[in-house]
Parts: sequence; structure tokens; C-alpha cells
Amino acid sequence: MKDQRSLQISAIVATSASRVPSWKRALDITCVLVGSILWVPAGLLIAGFIKIVSPGPVLFKQERIGQMGKRFLCLKFRTMCVNADTAVHQQHLNQLMNSTQPMKKLDGVGDGRLIPGGLWLRACGVDELPQLINVLRGEMSLVGPRPCVSYEYEMLQGRHRQRCETLPGLTGLWQVKGKNRTTFEKMMELDLAYVANKSLLLDLKIMAWTVPAILIQVWDLGLARKAPTLAVAELAALRCAPEPTFSSANCPNMKTT
Repeated sequence: MKDQRSLQISAIVATSASRVPSWKRALDITCVLVGSILWVPAGLLIAGFIKIVSPGPVLFKQERIGQMGKRFLCLKFRTMCVNADTAVHQQHLNQLMNSTQPMKKLDGVGDGRLIPGGLWLRACGVDELPQLINVLRGEMSLVGPRPCVSYEYEMLQGRHRQRCETLPGLTGLWQVKGKNRTTFEKMMELDLAYVANKSLLLDLKIMAWTVPAILIQVWDLGLARKAPTLAVAELAALRCAPEPTFSSANCPNMKTT
């Protein structure tokens, strides 16, 4: 009898967790439809650009884990070469999940799998515009934790999986609170905080904070790309500089011959 009651309670909790608030669905649909006058033309331009610079499909489709562990096909503009090796990303992700390193993407260290211009498409976040279709389908929301890939979901601890108790989103608390500057554990804390405290006001705040967060990300990428160039230039200048000369006037204790 107790077991049956526990199962009923678990079913009620699961149903409650899987229910999308009406305000959230209304906000998503309204913003996507109103914003279509901007994102549809932008998407067509990006699709044309990808078609010119890289042979292959314009869209990249990947199975992701959605609300309550439900799987769906997540859409993105393709920013990598066709049939790019995903094992590299899996190894990188595993390293981040088991360390206190910042959540830096492989982009920042020079990812040879990227197509021309792919780095900037990703930095600006416009490669994720097709996910607005996922939003219209009800598979994603504008705001929520990022949808994880299946191998990432399998590596998550039990409490970390609670981030899947809400719809995944294009932007979220983690993205506007540091993103690549935070650790994996901090990302989990922010995702779980959003799940526990999501509201219309919080979603509106996160959406407003997203644009400044993207600008900061683009700025950081620019600095990261300049850093190696500056380092090489400084090294070259040091090599070409004349060797310093010393005189006894400058160094009283130096013996002269």
C-alpha cells in the first residue's frame, strides 16, 4: 500500500514538473512571432553565407535531451565541416566536468573543424537562430538551461539532472552570469537556481541581459585572438632589440678592464 502511494506521489510530482507554465509558452510564442521580421531575414542571409563558404547542408541536427529527459532534434546553423569529429568535444567536455577549469569552448584555442566565419557566428550566438523552430514546436523555450547532448546527460550526477525539469532554452541564467568564465559546477548551480525560481520577471530580465552578455563574449573572443599575435610581436621585438650595455658610471661595483 505504501509503495503504491509513493508511486502515485512520484507520478504527480513528475507531471507537475513536466508542465510548462502558460505565461512561459505565451512569452515564447509572442516573442518568436513578433521577432520573425528580424530573425527570418537574418537566418536567410546566414544560410546563404554558409552555402557559399562550405559545401554541405546549411543546418546541423543533433539529438539533445529536453524536459524530463525527453529526446528531440535540436537545430543549429552548421558552423563546422561536414562529418566533424565529435570525440574531440566529448573529451573536452569530460575534462571540464571533472575539473575546476572555466567552461571555455574549443573555439578559443583554435578549432580546425570550424568553417570560415564559423567562429564569429558562434560567438554572436546567431548559429542558434534555427532553435526558434524548436521553440515553436514546444521542445525548447527562449529561456532555460542549455540542452545537453546524450553523452553529457549520462555523465550528470543525480541532482544535476534536475536541470531537465524545465524546458531547455536558447539563453539562460548561466549565459548571462559569466558563461565561459564559470566552472561546470557553477553552471549547474545557476541552472538549478533557474529551475527553482523561474518566473515571468526573471525570464524578461535574462532576455534583457542576453545582448550585453553576447557583446562581452564577442569582446573576449577578440582579445583572445589578439593575444597570440601580440605575444609573437613582443617576442620578435625582444629578439631584434640591441643588447644592453653597461658602464661603470651606472654600475659602480662593476670592475673595468
